[in-house]
Amino acid sequence: ALAGGDEFRAPLVASNADAHVTFRRLLEPDTLPAEFLAAVDRISYESASLKINVTLAELPSFRACPGVEAGPQHRGTIHVCPGLDYIERAYDDAKYGRPSERPVLECTIPSVVDPTVAPPGRHLMSIFVQYAPYALRESSWDDIGARFADRCFDLLDEYAPNFRRSVLARQVLTPLDLERTFNLTGGNIFQGAMTPGQLFSFRPVPGYAGYRTPLKGLYLCGAAAHPGGGVMGAPGWNAAREILRTR
Repeated sequence: ALAGGDEFRAPLVASNADAHVTFRRLLEPDTLPAEFLAAVDRISYESASLKINVTLAELPSFRACPGVEAGPQHRGTIHVCPGLDYIERAYDDAKYGRPSERPVLECTIPSVVDPTVAPPGRHLMSIFVQYAPYALRESSWDDIGARFADRCFDLLDEYAPNFRRSVLARQVLTPLDLERTFNLTGGNIFQGAMTPGQLFSFRPVPGYAGYRTPLKGLYLCGAAAHPGGGVMGAPGWNAAREILRTR
């Protein structure tokens, strides 16, 4: 039922929410086998991702490829992670409950590819940040989220000196914000840790990797199902084929 009390009934339901939300928050416990719920409760949602959306007055002018006119350097994915040692140090901070001192940044500028998503002369940048552990050893994301975003901006300024001064507005989505806003348990954008014990036939839980659930007519079609998270749409495609096959 919706918040207003309205109910919609259907013989088939495909849920793209994660397993915890689907089975623990949207269903009554007595509708599912106890052993299945126990397996759902064991799913790890450990995550260390943060997202920053930015409005820019001009494109970044990179030291390695200067210029604010749209070019190949703006059309691909921009990674700030100079080497494996850098990534390891960034991850090491998160292991001990600290945001990375020098985080790994993955940036895209969709307005370069599709100018209709921003006003003329303006641009949008999406920054995917690692590592930002959900559970902090000290303080809370509500207290330090803005300061950590400043750290990310300072880092980008090292590679594109005009970046910070070109920022018109920003939206910082900490792991807590990702959980609150998008119902992503633990702030995990992949709807569950992408570790060997939670992939392939173990996703979402052993015995239920085929998109069906113990409740007849209910399917999982999001990143909680095989093959997991990533910008590919494979879980939805596979779930749709399974639904069509079994109708």
